[in-house]
Amino acid sequence: MKKLGYSGFQRVTAARLLRQVCLLALTVPLLANATIGLANARENENEKEGRNEPYAIGLWGDLPYNDVQAQVGVPNLIADMNSQKLAFTAFDGDWKAGNATVGSVTPTSCSDELYAQSLDYLNSLKAPAVFTPGDNDWVDCDRPSNGGFNSLERLNYERQLFFSEPYSFGKRRLKQEVQAAPYVENRRWTVGRVTYATLNVQGSCNNLCDTAPDPEEYAGRNAANIEWLRETFKVAKARNSVAVMLIAQANPGWDNSDPTRAPTRDPRTLVENDKDASGVLFPDGFKDYLVALREEVIAFRKPVAYVHGDSHYFRIDKPLLDAQGRRLENFTRVETFGNNAANGLNDVQWLKVFVDPRSREVFSYQPQIVPGNRVAVPAP
Repeated sequence: MKKLGYSGFQRVTAARLLRQVCLLALTVPLLANATIGLANARENENEKEGRNEPYAIGLWGDLPYNDVQAQVGVPNLIADMNSQKLAFTAFDGDWKAGNATVGSVTPTSCSDELYAQSLDYLNSLKAPAVFTPGDNDWVDCDRPSNGGFNSLERLNYERQLFFSEPYSFGKRRLKQEVQAAPYVENRRWTVGRVTYATLNVQGSCNNLCDTAPDPEEYAGRNAANIEWLRETFKVAKARNSVAVMLIAQANPGWDNSDPTRAPTRDPRTLVENDKDASGVLFPDGFKDYLVALREEVIAFRKPVAYVHGDSHYFRIDKPLLDAQGRRLENFTRVETFGNNAANGLNDVQWLKVFVDPRSREVFSYQPQIVPGNRVAVPAP
């Protein structure tokens, strides 16, 4: 065996050391990448779990309709909402009654003061506050009792005041997706794994009847609503949302069962069959929109909640049928309380919706009867 001199020993040792350094250089990045990968996996898992966490939202609309509601009822309602943990609130339109009240001390016509009061309500809510216009806010502003305004001018004023930024109202704000001008009031957002959207769909035949119908305005807005509706379901599918909630003002009528509160229509064809006192059919401002809604609900298959006001009758039901007359099981209509004239001046309530992306039906509902606003039966 040949003995190594000192210089040879140095060369061997250096070679071994070099191999160890190279091996260490290769191992450290692999360990670092593995650690980062594990951290990312945990972060993604936590983010996914966070998106599945349950939360609650508040729904209200068609308020205030008189001075007492404006000065007592709505402030009580807002305080009640602020006392609870809500991801956001949504107002589904109508900041006033259909006609102004003579001698009222709060704004009840379509003057600028009405919208300033409404903006104050929204911004006094702790949670993000969403709003979609109602017919009493703009469509019916052309009535002489409301000031005889131009309806489209009032809508454009609302667009400027309420919808000039891609954010909600409230002390905390929520960023929203916005439809292209002029239809900037139509909004969309996602919380957890649920996609939400507002649509400017109105009473008074969707602006095709009442004092000064505007077929041109209706045609453009209706086409935009249908486009926004279809795009919302497309976005929901792309985001793998477990449910969709749509929020609008009008009760379009779904069948022939409720002629006292909404237009009647054939539930299979969705064609309106409501007639005026002389037997003439009312203009149908909803049929094409409802057909598009039905198509999207069927294709989506997951839960769809459709929130509206307009007829002031709190209910949660399933009135939408397919063309064969079968109930669409994944569709739920949710009508908010609104003004209840039969209960006097101050029956002002709201609806709490529990949203659990992990549950089969996603949405569950709990009426909130504000203790200070009880009329027929005082709070215990």
